[in-house]
Amino acid sequence: MLRGMAYTTSPFLPMARRNAVNLVRVKGWGVREAARYVGVAPGTISKWLARAPHSLQQGIPTLSSAPHTHQNAINKNIERMIVKERKSHGRCGQVVWETLKHKGIVVSLNTVHRVLDRHGLTKKYSLWKKRHISIPRPDVAFPGDLVEIDTIHEVHARSRFYVYTLLDVASRWAYAWVSQKLSAGMSILFVARAQRRTVFPFITLQSDHGPEFSSWFTTHLGADHRHIRVGKPNDNAHVERFNRTIQDECLKKLPPSIEAYATALPKYLRYYNMERIHMGIEYKTPVEKIAEVFPRSWG
Repeated sequence: MLRGMAYTTSPFLPMARRNAVNLVRVKGWGVREAARYVGVAPGTISKWLARAPHSLQQGIPTLSSAPHTHQNAINKNIERMIVKERKSHGRCGQVVWETLKHKGIVVSLNTVHRVLDRHGLTKKYSLWKKRHISIPRPDVAFPGDLVEIDTIHEVHARSRFYVYTLLDVASRWAYAWVSQKLSAGMSILFVARAQRRTVFPFITLQSDHGPEFSSWFTTHLGADHRHIRVGKPNDNAHVERFNRTIQDECLKKLPPSIEAYATALPKYLRYYNMERIHMGIEYKTPVEKIAEVFPRSWG
């Protein structure tokens, strides 16, 4: 019995509607008789009869209670322009909004986002993707306060290997290592090798969201680890610039083999850290910058 039951989204209601319709269609009951038995108005039974298909096998679904129109609804032509602009250039909602403003079309940014979402043109964050909650970016005052880490993928016709890169933001001291494999374990090994070659401790390491810098890497690192914002490589700008420098000044001149890279990298790193002056640290070398805080004779 549905007597006294208010509007609901109960999963049992579609089948209850079907049973009420069958009282009329199958058993031959009158509309009023079926309405009294079920506990609804006769007009409700009539509406269910009109909605029910001729061959009623499934339940009659609950329709949305949302209004079909609204006095402040966006003009359909503007909605089509928003969708067309998104599909034509693939730009974000903010750019679509600005583009419409340049064309003299006044619409709110929230409306643009709602239209894109309604047409399935927004990217939803996967519920299954692990979120990286980064610690705050530290203030960089001394070597080791923030060390950026990254990888260069070397893909050639007959070989594939990787160059791990690391750079200390305060001193610009850098280290690189070539590896046949790419994994969180290799990343831990790389950081340990780099730590043994310098005098300052790594307090915070920063990386992108690559699989080699996964949650396992964070747990086993032995130092603070933060991820950059997704899709924002400029957050790791110092090590990204070092990647370009080492490629232009060293790697591009080598044959594409892991042996050649392994031989050339130590020589280049010695030059980079001990001889090459850097504008960002007042035209000093990284070793000179480190020696201001950690005096030591570098060999």
